[in-house]
Amino acid sequence: MKRLFTSIVLLFIAALLLSGCAINRATATIDPTADLTRIKSMYVTKIPEDGREINLIIAKKLEDMGYSVTTGLPARSEVDAIVTYIDKWMWDMTTYMLELTITIRDPKNDFPLASGNSYHTSLTRKSPEEMVDEVLTNIFKQAGKK
Repeated sequence: MKRLFTSIVLLFIAALLLSGCAINRATATIDPTADLTRIKSMYVTKIPEDGREINLIIAKKLEDMGYSVTTGLPARSEVDAIVTYIDKWMWDMTTYMLELTITIRDPKNDFPLASGNSYHTSLTRKSPEEMVDEVLTNIFKQAGKK
């Protein structure tokens, strides 16, 4: 009986530990006053420390979605929206993107019109391209543009 109880407790602990490694989340929030259908051109701001060039992945996805996109360091041109991002990386045998947040902002006042987030731990990890796709798809699906 004691052996059975010990086995059940160990199994329960293992299940708790493993379930913590399989967390994923994908969200999008749109400001109720925002009309993303008016956006035709965007500028993706590059984070100076970003050696992985996530800005180029975001710009490519937006271009594939039909937008006119420029990117680089803070030399903004006349655009309908500014895109910013925050990427967080983790190491677990290899380095992978843990979390990505993309925000679409009004270029006049930097107000966040829409924001999306993707969070994938080690067991559900996705490539940077897949995470960019997930975030932008969720933002525009939430906004009513597919």
